[in-house]
Amino acid sequence: MTAVLPADATPVPRSLPRAKAPPGAITRGLIVAYIPLVLYALLLVLPLYWLFISAFKPRIEILSQPFLPTFSSGFDNIVEVWIRLNMGAAVLNSIYITAVSLVLTIVLAVPASYALARSTGIVGTMLERLYALGFLIPGFAALIPTLLLAIWLGLFNDREFMILYLPASAQPLAVILLTQFMRTVPRELEESARIDGAGTLRILWSIYVPLVRPGIATVAILNFIGFWNEYIYALVIVGANAQKRTLQVALPTLQGNQGITDYALVCAGTLISVLPVFLVYVILNRRMEEALVQGAVKG
Repeated sequence: MTAVLPADATPVPRSLPRAKAPPGAITRGLIVAYIPLVLYALLLVLPLYWLFISAFKPRIEILSQPFLPTFSSGFDNIVEVWIRLNMGAAVLNSIYITAVSLVLTIVLAVPASYALARSTGIVGTMLERLYALGFLIPGFAALIPTLLLAIWLGLFNDREFMILYLPASAQPLAVILLTQFMRTVPRELEESARIDGAGTLRILWSIYVPLVRPGIATVAILNFIGFWNEYIYALVIVGANAQKRTLQVALPTLQGNQGITDYALVCAGTLISVLPVFLVYVILNRRMEEALVQGAVKG
């Protein structure tokens, strides 16, 4: 015989709902998700850790105790590398070439990106595709013509030619990236500014540049890394002049004769070359993260 429940009775569920974990609680799924991330982070950190401690150790300890932070040499390796390579001049050359090239790249890319972003005709489309073709040209393919151009201009063994070459080689990436950021700016802002009497340059500087600062920071970081680490062209163009060569060109001269290399000095020089890239990323990484988030939301 089946029992009849009163009309106002609430049926009892067969199983209670599973309680949800409070926000911020460590769950099994979270642990499983973090394990690959931690392993990947270790793969990135361990070489940097080894490089850092090796810069302050003698060569014998690098080979016998590779991961033990003894710091027994102190700053002797860095001082010796600084004197042997005339690293002060090399660092100044790298800073000069990288900084001026980076500013020139952004100054040229911002107005070009604005023009492409606001162009709706066939000419703008063709120009954007022409910029994109720059990705298809290998760097080595332009080495000999670039060298001949430097000789023809009388700028061989001159840092100023590197300042002309690096922004030209970086324009495809910079323009294509900034164009996508420029297109996210509402046209209504530009139309309102024109009604108020603002000109094109005023609109570009006061409206577009502040709104696409994350994109500019992304372009700055990517190009800074490329400019600072440039080796082949810097070696061919200015490598023969010891007073004008960059840091990346000076470092390989630490390779000893007959295959004997003092790894302590190499690590010390490499550490010096890595620090500026690290500092620039620390300063601009927030803007780069904003660019990535903005791109994800817009997408």
